[in-house]
Amino acid sequence: VQLVESGGGLVQPGGSLRLSCEASGFTFSYYDMRWYRQGPGKERELVASISRTGISTNYADSVKGRFTISRDNAKSTMYLQMNSLKPEDTAVFYCRTQNCWGQGTQVTVSS
Repeated sequence: VQLVESGGGLVQPGGSLRLSCEASGFTFSYYDMRWYRQGPGKERELVASISRTGISTNYADSVKGRFTISRDNAKSTMYLQMNSLKPEDTAVFYCRTQNCWGQGTQVTVSS
Protein backbone atom coordinates (compact mmCIF):
# COMPACT_ATOMS: atom_id res chain seq x y z
CA VAL A 1 0.00 0.00 0.00
CA GLN A 2 1.33 3.42 -0.95
CA LEU A 3 -0.36 6.77 -0.41
CA VAL A 4 1.12 9.99 -1.78
CA GLU A 5 -0.39 13.35 -0.85
CA SER A 6 0.12 16.53 -2.84
CA GLY A 7 -1.36 19.97 -3.31
CA GLY A 8 -0.38 21.65 -0.07
CA GLY A 9 1.17 25.08 0.15
CA LEU A 10 0.92 28.59 1.52
CA VAL A 11 -2.42 30.36 1.10
CA GLN A 12 -3.95 33.51 2.50
CA PRO A 13 -6.95 33.37 4.84
CA GLY A 14 -10.11 32.93 2.81
CA GLY A 15 -8.24 31.14 0.06
CA SER A 16 -8.61 27.66 -1.36
CA LEU A 17 -6.47 24.58 -1.94
CA ARG A 18 -7.15 21.17 -3.39
CA LEU A 19 -5.27 18.24 -1.92
CA SER A 20 -4.81 14.93 -3.72
CA CYS A 21 -3.97 11.47 -2.42
CA GLU A 22 -2.75 9.03 -5.05
CA ALA A 23 -3.04 5.41 -3.99
CA SER A 24 -1.32 2.30 -5.27
CA GLY A 25 -0.65 -1.27 -4.26
CA PHE A 26 -4.25 -2.19 -3.52
CA THR A 27 -7.70 -2.12 -5.09
CA PHE A 28 -8.63 1.46 -4.32
CA SER A 29 -12.36 1.07 -4.93
CA TYR A 30 -12.64 -1.60 -2.23
CA TYR A 31 -11.75 0.69 0.68
CA ASP A 32 -13.04 3.68 2.59
CA MET A 33 -10.59 6.57 2.72
CA ARG A 34 -9.89 9.31 5.23
CA TRP A 35 -8.14 12.66 5.52
CA TYR A 36 -6.47 13.58 8.81
CA ARG A 37 -4.51 16.63 9.86
CA GLN A 38 -2.05 17.52 12.59
CA GLY A 39 -1.55 21.14 13.47
CA PRO A 40 1.48 22.51 15.32
CA GLY A 41 1.40 21.30 18.90
CA LYS A 42 -1.84 19.42 18.34
CA GLU A 43 -2.87 15.80 18.08
CA ARG A 44 -3.70 14.27 14.73
CA GLU A 45 -7.42 14.57 14.03
CA LEU A 46 -9.87 13.13 11.53
CA VAL A 47 -10.99 15.75 9.02
CA ALA A 48 -13.17 13.82 6.59
CA SER A 49 -13.99 10.34 5.41
CA ILE A 50 -15.50 8.85 2.27
CA SER A 51 -16.99 5.45 1.56
CA ARG A 52 -15.76 3.07 -1.11
CA THR A 53 -18.29 4.29 -3.65
CA GLY A 54 -18.05 7.93 -2.65
CA ILE A 55 -21.72 8.08 -1.80
CA SER A 56 -21.24 8.51 1.94
CA THR A 57 -19.08 11.28 3.40
CA ASN A 58 -18.49 12.65 6.88
CA TYR A 59 -16.74 15.75 8.18
CA ALA A 60 -15.36 17.16 11.38
CA ASP A 61 -17.53 19.99 12.67
CA SER A 62 -14.65 22.42 12.24
CA VAL A 63 -14.59 21.95 8.44
CA LYS A 64 -18.24 21.33 7.58
CA GLY A 65 -19.42 23.61 4.81
CA ARG A 66 -15.85 24.56 3.85
CA PHE A 67 -14.16 21.28 2.89
CA THR A 68 -15.35 18.67 0.38
CA ILE A 69 -13.96 15.15 0.17
CA SER A 70 -14.25 13.21 -3.07
CA ARG A 71 -12.66 10.34 -4.93
CA ASP A 72 -12.08 9.08 -8.44
CA ASN A 73 -11.87 5.31 -8.31
CA ALA A 74 -10.76 5.13 -11.95
CA LYS A 75 -7.69 7.19 -11.02
CA SER A 76 -7.19 5.64 -7.56
CA THR A 77 -7.14 9.15 -6.17
CA MET A 78 -8.89 10.92 -3.32
CA TYR A 79 -9.28 14.68 -3.05
CA LEU A 80 -9.94 17.32 -0.43
CA GLN A 81 -11.22 20.64 -1.71
CA MET A 82 -10.63 23.25 0.98
CA ASN A 83 -12.33 26.63 0.74
CA SER A 84 -12.55 29.62 3.08
CA LEU A 85 -9.33 28.55 4.74
CA LYS A 86 -8.50 29.90 8.18
CA PRO A 87 -5.18 30.20 10.03
CA GLU A 88 -6.32 27.42 12.34
CA ASP A 89 -6.43 25.07 9.35
CA THR A 90 -2.63 25.20 9.23
CA ALA A 91 -1.49 21.61 9.55
CA VAL A 92 0.12 18.66 7.85
CA PHE A 93 -2.63 16.77 6.04
CA TYR A 94 -2.46 12.99 5.71
CA CYS A 95 -4.52 10.41 3.88
CA ARG A 96 -5.14 7.03 5.44
CA THR A 97 -6.54 3.63 4.62
CA GLN A 98 -6.10 0.15 6.02
CA ASN A 99 -3.94 1.42 8.88
CA CYS A 100 -1.52 2.95 6.37
CA TRP A 101 -0.54 6.63 6.21
CA GLY A 102 0.84 8.84 3.50
CA GLN A 103 3.83 11.09 4.12
CA GLY A 104 1.67 14.18 4.48
CA THR A 105 1.44 17.55 2.75
CA GLN A 106 1.87 20.87 4.55
CA VAL A 107 -0.91 23.45 4.43
CA THR A 108 -0.12 26.89 5.82
CA VAL A 109 -2.79 29.57 6.03
CA SER A 110 -1.25 32.95 6.73
CA SER A 111 -1.30 36.53 5.51
